[in-house]
Amino acid sequence: MSLSYAQDITDALRYAKDDVQGTARYRGLSGAFGALGGDMSAITINPAGSSVFNDSHISISLSNQNNKTDSQYFNGKDNASDSNIDLNQIGAAFVFENRNLDSKWKKFTLGISYNKIEDYNNDWFAHGTNNNNSIGNYFLENANGLRLDEISAFQGESYADAYSDIGINFGNQNQQAFLGYESYILEPEINEDANTIYTSNIADGEYNQEYTYAATGYNGKFTINASTQYGENLFLGVNLNTHFINYERSTYLFEENNNTGSLINEVGFQNNLKTIGSGVSLQLGGILKIADNLRVGLSYDTPTWYTIEDETSQSIKTLSYDGITLEDETTFTNANINPRVINIYEQYKLQTPGKLTGSLAYVFGTRGLLSFDYSIKEYSNTKFRPTSDTYFSYQNNIINESLTAAATYKIGGEYKIKQFSLRGGYRLEESPYKDEKTVGDLTGYSLGLGYNFGKLKLDLTFDQWQRETNYQLYQVGLTDTTNLDSKNANITMSVSFNL
Repeated sequence: MSLSYAQDITDALRYAKDDVQGTARYRGLSGAFGALGGDMSAITINPAGSSVFNDSHISISLSNQNNKTDSQYFNGKDNASDSNIDLNQIGAAFVFENRNLDSKWKKFTLGISYNKIEDYNNDWFAHGTNNNNSIGNYFLENANGLRLDEISAFQGESYADAYSDIGINFGNQNQQAFLGYESYILEPEINEDANTIYTSNIADGEYNQEYTYAATGYNGKFTINASTQYGENLFLGVNLNTHFINYERSTYLFEENNNTGSLINEVGFQNNLKTIGSGVSLQLGGILKIADNLRVGLSYDTPTWYTIEDETSQSIKTLSYDGITLEDETTFTNANINPRVINIYEQYKLQTPGKLTGSLAYVFGTRGLLSFDYSIKEYSNTKFRPTSDTYFSYQNNIINESLTAAATYKIGGEYKIKQFSLRGGYRLEESPYKDEKTVGDLTGYSLGLGYNFGKLKLDLTFDQWQRETNYQLYQVGLTDTTNLDSKNANITMSVSFNL
């Protein structure tokens, strides 16, 4: 079944962000590679970097990622962790020397690579006692103002047919109200088709709530690179990128109460999301040697234009300890509304913001280097398209009011001792939110080691970042947040060799 849109700011921001992913050497300097080049992942920051290679080059990288999340929800504290091993990067650059010694165009490089730019694997759990807000309010806010005959099943109609028809004819909001009504959480003011006012059968008081979050997936980038060296000091390059999104998320809220007058005592609400998408972007960059040891770099990433498809499914269970006597004098004790229907939403467009990066590097001959990158990205430029669509216009206004420009600072260094290379780096990524609380600043560091066998190089890096987030459970009704303190630690190994 096909539905109208149901995307929001969290979906937009998820695909607008990128992480420091790639080769172990690149990660060992915390991604501060914009003025350096000579690394396959450095090309993803500044496409001119492939012309720094003197020989054709191939690299492949594997990473073991470990996520740890500490959560606090009212009086409850929890922690969770998960890990996975994945292919992080693979690529090759082919260098063609210009045989015309009189030409200032010294060489031309073609490259092809895959880099993971964001990993979505994350599991966490939160629980606590909420003294003010029930999941019933989520269904109330969705239902009030909607006709009863547009959120309920006809006599003899199955839950699957009713849920599907309501979604097609009226949309996602009516489906949420349907789940609340058919599970007896919602009580109409009058039992007539034209009724638009509802109350909750969950009474005021305390609510013990548990929330489980599990997500998998990635955002990957496939790059075709071309670059050239002009004279002895100037390198220019361009990247054509295709992006791939594969994301799945499952959330489950369990709520329990013993409040006086409460007809519903337990609720279990399951939501599943699956997203696939593809996109295109372009990168332009240059590196200039302004002295023997000093290099500057400048690169621009265009916006990424995505085409995205979403699928969702839902179910709800409720339980009444004492039973609810219905009009036909039967007694309800529990309800299990599982339509087993997959909502397939209309394909939509998303434009994520461009990025400008300036870089500076100082090379100490053959002994080592220091490098610094500064990037700026205006997250409020993220847009759902077409912008003329009423729903997308509303969401774009929320994005514009909530998000802001965020800078990223990266610094890295490398010191060589014979065949060994010692590396370290630090980065600070500012919050994309104006309030700086919904998503906080990200800080991270890295330590790496490399060994040069000549044609073959082995690199190993440990890097870690930390960020606090106030995660809002639902967009309406139960809008309380759980504080998440997330730590992401990675061990990356790369093998590279010159041809």
